[in-house]
Amino acid sequence: MKPTLIKCLLFIACGISCGAEERTLLFVDDHEVLYRAGTRRVMEQPVRHVRNPLITEDKAWEMAIGWTSVRRDEKTGKYQLWYQAYAGTRAKVKTHECVVCYAESDDGISFSKPNLGLFDFNGEKDTNIVLIGSGGYGDRYCNSVLHDVREKDEAKRYKMAFNDWTYDENGEASAGLHVAYSPDGIHWTKAKGAPFFKNSFGGKGQQEPFAGVNPYSETKLPDGRVRRQSLMPLTLSDAADVIYDPKHEAYVIFGKMWLCGPDGGHAWKHGMGRSESKDFLHWSKPQFVCVPDDEDGELEFHTSPVFFHRERYFSVNQILNRAEHGMMDIELMVSRDGFEWERPFRKTLFLPRSPGQQFDSGTILTNTNMIVHGDEMRFYYGAYSSGAIGGGTDITGDQQKSGVGLVTLPLDRFAGIRSHPAAPTAKVKKPADVGQITLKPLGLGGRTEIYVNANAKGGAVLAELLDADGYRVPGFDKANCKAVKGDGLRQKIEWKDKKLADLPAGKYHVRLQLQKACVYAITLH
Repeated sequence: MKPTLIKCLLFIACGISCGAEERTLLFVDDHEVLYRAGTRRVMEQPVRHVRNPLITEDKAWEMAIGWTSVRRDEKTGKYQLWYQAYAGTRAKVKTHECVVCYAESDDGISFSKPNLGLFDFNGEKDTNIVLIGSGGYGDRYCNSVLHDVREKDEAKRYKMAFNDWTYDENGEASAGLHVAYSPDGIHWTKAKGAPFFKNSFGGKGQQEPFAGVNPYSETKLPDGRVRRQSLMPLTLSDAADVIYDPKHEAYVIFGKMWLCGPDGGHAWKHGMGRSESKDFLHWSKPQFVCVPDDEDGELEFHTSPVFFHRERYFSVNQILNRAEHGMMDIELMVSRDGFEWERPFRKTLFLPRSPGQQFDSGTILTNTNMIVHGDEMRFYYGAYSSGAIGGGTDITGDQQKSGVGLVTLPLDRFAGIRSHPAAPTAKVKKPADVGQITLKPLGLGGRTEIYVNANAKGGAVLAELLDADGYRVPGFDKANCKAVKGDGLRQKIEWKDKKLADLPAGKYHVRLQLQKACVYAITLH
């Protein structure tokens, strides 16, 4: 074993950090909290941009705009955005009924649709279309784009996952996962061998097939058309969102999977499914990781896009209400491993639909791409003024509005812990608005500063350190702490005569006292 590694292991055992990177602990859950008192967790709702929708239907192939993916180049600041455009019967050829389009921006607000000349639409050559469908039984659907900085092959630096159709040697139709690669996000090459896993389609309400029976069947209709269905249990449905998972070192798709109904009937509700791959081509058998429960009632999931941030997985989960024609709002869910999910904010929607007849008053379609731009987090989304199911004139009528919108949050302010006075009593008419958060033991060796992301306007945040046994450390008590009294994303915690470098080796509890204040995160530097 190398001496430097031995030294690092000894430091870690003593609570000393060996070249520690800055670490930010979010208070969106209680994973790092030992206990807290006199507090409540509050969720922050993002703010819609005043210029929404940023992208609207102004091309012949854009009857309805839905699924999106977005990337910001950290070096240049340029934004690339991919969105699904549905043309339906406007398209003269089936391959163009549902396409992927491309837009770009220097600031993430004003987007242009470049004339790329890659695919025409009904003879018009100047389009921003970058991918078309196979022209199979149904339409190509969804477009989840990943910019893969780990990829050594420049031609595969951009990866896309989408749903499309093929026919096998027996003429049976298959729906399932297709992928494509690109060196620049504009010129795409579809990978051969699709589908890389098959999806179930059709057969709503029917019982699942017996083992050994072909789930695929065809029915000839009186008008000569053929209805096809494939009742495959425990498979992903027709949309998928892909990320690279740094914890599991794999590509991971989170998509919708069908649950059976009370009578065992197929395709009752959707839940959240997960599949992973090491090479983007060979995928594991999908598995349920989160499903609607008793509290959801008539509600279900649609798709559940996931992003990874500050040691956590977040899902901006689409909650669909079939009783309201498929209207969809967004719920924020949290996980530590991508398998076990917490739903602490189901009663306070992260992103509800807009009121009235706005472009996003019916359906909101989130994606995996949370963008950090300076001190704010940006969430782009596609949306309809109608519900997401049913099709017909709800989606294609002149009254329909759709587009791409943007909402923002201050950096790391998903949710915070706020001081919360106890209920008044006969003796205490106005309880103090004071609370405290005691964190689990942390190694502070090698740390030089502690910062809080907090709103303490009209109040204060104080900090003190306790040793591993819970005793206060002299000089690091709240009486010697300089109060944080502002509203800021990175406010320094300081003590009058002590610095973190003065601490003996070991682990410590950080305790924050909140006085009419809310803390969203703590950063160890």
